[in-house]
Formats: sequence, structure tokens, C-alpha cells
Amino acid sequence: MKSESGRSLIEIIGVLAITAVMTASAIGIYNSIRHNQKNTIASAELRELAKNTKLLMEMRGDYTGVSVDYLIKAGALKSDKAPIGQKWSVDVGSDVKTFEINLRGVSRSECEFFATAVPTWAYDMIVNGHRLEDSAHCFAGDDNDISFVVQ
Repeated sequence: MKSESGRSLIEIIGVLAITAVMTASAIGIYNSIRHNQKNTIASAELRELAKNTKLLMEMRGDYTGVSVDYLIKAGALKSDKAPIGQKWSVDVGSDVKTFEINLRGVSRSECEFFATAVPTWAYDMIVNGHRLEDSAHCFAGDDNDISFVVQ
């Protein structure tokens, strides 16, 4: 009698299928964790920027002249690289007693992360031209705008 040893083709395909499913789920979990970490770091950088800007400009009584370039020259900001999104700016508010941190080119998932609630360090938040209190209006794609109003 002849004895056979080894694995059948079906068993090998089964093992490969299980390995593929486990790898795909691990990659998904990794990307989710990475995305959440990126948003958390950006949120901390924005909070720090708001704090440093207030410390720097509050003695004057208004925020006239505040900008990314001014904050870099004053040492309140390390670089002009946006913490999140493609472009950003720091501008004086309409009443000169507030300033705005404006993020442009934010992805939908980043927009939804920030649109969950107004951060404690911000007075108000505007998402794509709508106040956050009204409702969040995050667009599909990378063309969302978020403004944090700080006083």
C-alpha cells in the first residue's frame, strides 16, 4: 500500500484565505489608529497655538496684526506647516477681540473628527460656512474648511 503525506490544495487555499482576512483587518485597524493619532496630535497643536497666541497678543487688548508669519517671528509658532489640511491661516476676528484659526483643504474624516464638538479652547467653530451649533456640513473629499474662533 502506498501512503500519501502532505497537504491538499484545498487546505493550502484555506490557510491563505484566513491569512488574507487577518492581514486585511490588521491593516484596517492600523490605519484607523494612525488616523486617530494624527487628529489627536493636530488638535493638541491647535490648542497650543491658541494658548500661545493669547499669551502673546492679549496684553495689547486686541489681535490686530496676528498672522502665521507674525507668530513664527514672535516665536509662538515653529513653522508655517498646517497641523491638518492643506492650507491654513491665523487672522484677526471681525471685532478685533477674537482671532480665527482657519484650516483649508481638510478631508471629510478630519472634518468629522473636529466637527463633533467645539473644543474647550475655542469660543466658536465654523465648518464650511456654517456654525457648528447649527449642524456639521462636512463635504466628501478634501475641500472642507474649518475655522476656530478664539477669544
